[in-house]
Amino acid sequence: MLQVNMESSIRTVFGKGPMRQLRMKEMTPANVYSGGAQPVPLQFETAVLFKNLLFIHGRNAVITLKVEGDSKSERFVLVQEIQKDPITGNLLHVDFLEIELSKPLKFTVPVEYTGTAKGVDLGGELQVYKEAIQLQGCPLDIPDVIQADITPLEQGGAGLTYGDLPVPANVQMLETPGTVCVAVH
Repeated sequence: MLQVNMESSIRTVFGKGPMRQLRMKEMTPANVYSGGAQPVPLQFETAVLFKNLLFIHGRNAVITLKVEGDSKSERFVLVQEIQKDPITGNLLHVDFLEIELSKPLKFTVPVEYTGTAKGVDLGGELQVYKEAIQLQGCPLDIPDVIQADITPLEQGGAGLTYGDLPVPANVQMLETPGTVCVAVH
């Protein structure tokens, strides 16, 4: 899984007016939530935060937050929600969810099909039914993408199922193994 380091500091201002002033100083407010504990209010440099969020967009990523002025030296988090201005697209607020790296979590991982199926070369049409897979495991054990070679698929064959996908041994697949992901018709 992708890992990104980010730096932030504890936010000491709250409310609508102070948040606007904070954003005018090119800072973005954020919160870190962690299972029932009080949320930790943070602030980020907007340009750096936007660049990091753009880099991890659409991917599973564990973010290591180094928080200036916090009792913990670093926190491991996932992006929970990003709020943007609907007209300008500017960042307004980001929520993070603190996680434990040793605790299994559920993730949706994209499936990437490589190669050209034999059946397609013979005039068949490739039908992709599933483009992602649900996996459960420790966050750092989850792969960025599952790659599957479709070269041996023939026309009218059984196709490739979830059970045929190469899933790492220490990760559990949460899908039905017999479900067809891709076939040639």
